[in-house]
Amino acid sequence: MATVKIKQLTEDEIAQKGIRSWPVWEKEISRFSWSYDSTEQCYILEGDVVIETENGNFTLKPGDFVTFEKGLECIWDIRSAVKKHYNFS
Repeated sequence: MATVKIKQLTEDEIAQKGIRSWPVWEKEISRFSWSYDSTEQCYILEGDVVIETENGNFTLKPGDFVTFEKGLECIWDIRSAVKKHYNFS
């Protein structure tokens, strides 16, 4: 079953993955459903977000490196404006 994975990266890992050159996505406080038709990796720069899934809730905060697995269906509950680098694979 598709899920959300959160981890912390060192500055070296961020540089190795080229995260700072990935596109940036920003969204105001809002709540919406989303489903992933491919795997997304992202690095949270700003914001407070709760991702609601059938496997439980995941809280995202600045500094989190997050993987949303292909097939995940969730609700994004953005509690303070979010800004993230993202990459789809």
